[in-house]
Amino acid sequence: MTETVADESATGTGLTAQEIEQGQRLATVLFALGKQQAAIAARMSKLGVDRSAFVLLKNLIALGPSRSSALAEAVHSDPSTVSRQVAALVKDGLVERRADPEDGRASLLAVTPDGLALLKRQRQRMALSLASMVSHWDPQDLDTFVRLFERFLADHANYLPTFITECADHARSEGGK
Repeated sequence: MTETVADESATGTGLTAQEIEQGQRLATVLFALGKQQAAIAARMSKLGVDRSAFVLLKNLIALGPSRSSALAEAVHSDPSTVSRQVAALVKDGLVERRADPEDGRASLLAVTPDGLALLKRQRQRMALSLASMVSHWDPQDLDTFVRLFERFLADHANYLPTFITECADHARSEGGK
C-alpha cells in the first residue's frame, strides 16, 4: 500500500520515490508524537494541568501585551475559545487585562508575575524530565538531534501555509468522492 500512496502522491510533485518514502516516514513519526502529546495532555488535564493555559501563556509572553484577537490568531484558534480560556487565566491570576493605550475601549492581555512563575516552573520540570528521558543518549547524538529538530521546526513554520493548503486540498478531494 505504501508504494501505491507514494506513486499517487508523486504525480506532478517532482519528488523522487526516496523523498516520498522519507516524507511518509516523517508523517508516521510526527503522527505518533502527536498521539503521545495528546495522551500527555489528557493525563495532565486530569491532574489539573491545562495544556492550553501554557500555550496561551507562552504565546502571550512572545507577543507581549496583546488583544485577545491577536492571541487567538497566534495560536491558530477561534477567538471565542481563546476568550473562554483567557477568562480562566484571568480568574486564576495568571493573566491580567490592561487598558489599551491606543484605544481606551479595548483591553490588552498581559502575563502576571504569577503566570511567569508558573510557566518557569513548568519549563524547568519539562526540561528535567526530558533530560532524564534521553540521558542514555550520546551527547553528540542529542546535540545533532536537537539542531536538526530546530531546523525542521523552522522549515515547518515557514512552510505551514503551503502545508495546510496542500493537505486541505487533498482532504476536500477525498471528501468529494
